[in-house]
Amino acid sequence: MQLAIRTLAYLFTLCTLCACTTSPIDLKREGILHDNLFTQPSKPIDANEIFALSNEMQAFLQSDLRKDVLNKGLKQGLYEALGRRSQMRIEYDAAYTKTASETFRTRSGNCLSLVIMTAAFAKNMGIAVNYQDVYTDELWSRMGDLQFSTGHVNIVLGKRLESFSGLRVGRDFSNEESLIVDFQPSSDLQQQQATPIGEQRIVAMFMNNRAAELLSQHDNNAAYWHAREALLHDPDFMSALNTLGVVYQQNGNLAEAEAVFRRALAQDGKNANAMHNLIAVLNKQERKQEAQLLAAELQRIQPRPPFYFLNLGIEAMNKADYRAAKNLFNKELARNPHYHEVHFWMASAHAKLGEVKEAQEQLQLAKENSLTRKQEDIYSAKLEKIKSTSLR
Repeated sequence: MQLAIRTLAYLFTLCTLCACTTSPIDLKREGILHDNLFTQPSKPIDANEIFALSNEMQAFLQSDLRKDVLNKGLKQGLYEALGRRSQMRIEYDAAYTKTASETFRTRSGNCLSLVIMTAAFAKNMGIAVNYQDVYTDELWSRMGDLQFSTGHVNIVLGKRLESFSGLRVGRDFSNEESLIVDFQPSSDLQQQQATPIGEQRIVAMFMNNRAAELLSQHDNNAAYWHAREALLHDPDFMSALNTLGVVYQQNGNLAEAEAVFRRALAQDGKNANAMHNLIAVLNKQERKQEAQLLAAELQRIQPRPPFYFLNLGIEAMNKADYRAAKNLFNKELARNPHYHEVHFWMASAHAKLGEVKEAQEQLQLAKENSLTRKQEDIYSAKLEKIKSTSLR
C-alpha cells in the first residue's frame, strides 16, 4: 500500500534522542546549512527568551510561591505550587511549544513547555536542574502532509549531578535531595526508563519543535531558521537534522534535502524517518530505481509504518465496509491507544453501524486524548450532536 503521507518530521511532545551515532556533525565543513536559500528573519531568534521570567512570573515568585516555599521548602514548594490547579490552572496543550513566560501566561503548554517553565522558576530560586528524556512507546500524530513522532521529557529538581554518563537508567530520584516533576506522571515515576540530557538538548528540542510547527503552517522560511538554531545548539540532534531536511524538501531544495537525509543515514543506517523522506526526494527527482531499492530496505526495517492500520481502515470506510474498518482501527489502537484521530474514526464506524452508545464512548475518548483545545472543542461538538440525535 502506498501511503498518502509524503513527509516526516519530528515534533516535540518531545523529540527523541538518536541512539546510534558515528562521527560528530561539523555543520560548517559538511555544508549542511544554506542560509542563502532563505530570507533573514525580521527578528533574530534569541534562545535566552526560552527561560526568561516575565514580570508576572517574578510577582508569582515573590507572593504565592513564597508561601509554599516557607511551608514546604524550595523543591516541594515549587512542585506543589505548579501542580495545584486551583492556584495556577496549568493545562496540557500540545498545539505550540511555548517559552516559560508564554506557558505561565496562558496556563497551558506541552510537556516540553511545562518543563521549561519549571526550570525557569527553579533556576531563579537557586534549585539545581537536570533534564530527562523518558522512554515511551513510539507515538505518532499527523497534520496534513506531515507526521510527527512524539516523546516525553521531565525535570529533576535537586542535587546537581557531576556526570551524566554515570547515571544509570531508572535511577531513584525520590530521596530528599532531588525530586522528579512530571506533568504526565506514570504509575511509578521511579520505574521510568530515562536518559539524562543537557540543557543544550532542551533548547534544541524547543527550536526543533518550533520548526516543525512552522512547517505545518507552510512557513518554510521561519522553519529553516529554527531548525538551524536547533542544530547550532546541538549538532548531533538527529531529529533536528531530519527536520532541516524536510524544510529543504518542502522548499523545493531537493539536492540539499537529499544531502541532509543521507547525512542522517550515515549517522544511523536504520533511521526509518530519514529513509522515508529520502525516498520521497528521490521520487521527486524521477530517480525511481534508487527510490525502489531504498523502499525495499525500508520495508524490511519498518514493515508496518505509522498509521498503517488507520489508513487501511479509512480506505475500508470509503468502501462502506464498516466492520472491516472497525477491525483495522482496533489494530491501530493496539499500537497507538491514545491517539485521538483513531478514536474518532472508530466512532464513525460505530455510528455507520448504528452502534450509538459505542460511538459516543469513542468520541469521548477522542475528546479526552485531544492534543489541543481546538481538537477538544471539535470532538465536544460532535459528541453533543450525537447525544442529541440519540435522544430524539
